[in-house]
Amino acid sequence: MRALIALLVACFAATVAAERAPDLVLRGALSGKDQHTYREVPFDVPKGTTRITIDVAYTGREEKTTIDIGLLGPAGFTGQDGFRGWSGGSKRRFTVSATDATASFLPGAIEPGKWRLLLGIPNIRPASTATYTAQVWLSRDDEGFGPEHGLSAALNPDNRWYRGDLHMHTAHSDGGCPNAAGTKKVPCPLFLTVASAAKRGLEFIAISEHNTMSQVSEMRELQPYFDTMLMIPAREITTFEGHANLFGVSQPIDFRVGSAGVPDWNALLADVARAHGVISINHPRRPNDETCMGCGFTPHNLVDMHGFQAIEAVNGGDAERADSGIPFWEAQLDAGLRIAGIGGSDSHDGSDAPRDTFAGRIGSPTTVVHARDLSMEGILDGIRAGHVFVDVEGSRDRSLDVQAAAGSKTADMGDALAVAEGSSVHFVVHTAALGGQRLRVLDNGKPIDLAAHDVVPSNGEQTFDWNSDGKPHWLRVDVRSPEGKLLILGNPVYINH
Repeated sequence: MRALIALLVACFAATVAAERAPDLVLRGALSGKDQHTYREVPFDVPKGTTRITIDVAYTGREEKTTIDIGLLGPAGFTGQDGFRGWSGGSKRRFTVSATDATASFLPGAIEPGKWRLLLGIPNIRPASTATYTAQVWLSRDDEGFGPEHGLSAALNPDNRWYRGDLHMHTAHSDGGCPNAAGTKKVPCPLFLTVASAAKRGLEFIAISEHNTMSQVSEMRELQPYFDTMLMIPAREITTFEGHANLFGVSQPIDFRVGSAGVPDWNALLADVARAHGVISINHPRRPNDETCMGCGFTPHNLVDMHGFQAIEAVNGGDAERADSGIPFWEAQLDAGLRIAGIGGSDSHDGSDAPRDTFAGRIGSPTTVVHARDLSMEGILDGIRAGHVFVDVEGSRDRSLDVQAAAGSKTADMGDALAVAEGSSVHFVVHTAALGGQRLRVLDNGKPIDLAAHDVVPSNGEQTFDWNSDGKPHWLRVDVRSPEGKLLILGNPVYINH
């Protein structure tokens, strides 16, 4: 099982998150005779297609030529899934699948057969001509949310740290908040959660509903409005043996761990690997009883932990509690895994003042990811690489950066260095907005004595040296208050892993 999961993940890592060439290109011409007419442009959809994405461009706009756009399935206007939407002239690119669709269009089964791009021509001058080109992508489940399908395009091209929240719920699962009158609790609209996250200054969020992706169509509608905050499709895989967030996968995943079809977590993880997802165990040390049904990670069978890319080390306000996920995460590090520690608010009410026993306010904690750009794949690749720290209180400005050097070789958080016995590693720690706090360095979970050098200076730079014994080690940096409260949780640099 470990070999299968590793192979599937490696194959995906070799791909490039760039828009692929379309499967079909449809072209045509219009003249003044086409004024106030409709045209159906047919194309074939093969069996196994699970998503259709179309991008339409046309000439003649300078002469006020206008083309409205719709889509018909094989059954046309007569079948339940025949008419798939009409955007008028407001959308150039749209996508439809069984789980989600661009606003103006309808999700539903993608039946094989003859589909038709429906064009309406409300205006073309008598003497005018125009041409149109429609690029068509016919995708299968294993492609996920490619850039051509929206929701994953880079909102910022800069290679830098980005701040976000990876765990929140809305009316699409069990999110609830007071109604507008404040008189009763109702399912909490997704818009409130997104607006609160934007107000908090977050740069990416994952809406992670329990076992469903019904929120994705609404996310597609909101993304152009919140155009500086990336929205990542996610779901909280909710089982009787624990919960885990799955990011960036569009297809259904059978979550029924313990059933004939999904006998254990290993079977589910193999499905996730085939779908190229990033999966993180949520709140692993929560109870699994009437107070929090299925919440704690309590697998009945031995699990190959290599199938997970991350662990929610901090959930809501649990960093200092007895049920904190940090000891569970560090136990996996001690077992030799390279696995990212992340955080999530687990917000259920779309507010900055959580009313749930276990949840935090939106953005508390904040997961901060170093990514090549602000895109879905950029953020997820940053998590895969462990280029992450957790701002436990969800500030807007606290930061941590760790670089390790051994000779000419360097590594950041999440990276690995091979260091011979007797050789020294030089660590440089950069922090911001943490002056006067206390630095703590852990070597395989045990604190290193920094003597009088643990106080974070005003310029935020500290250094220390560490001597290798040639054996595997993980070293990571935390920042705590003078009273010992955890403020920043860093990911490890791995030595001889």
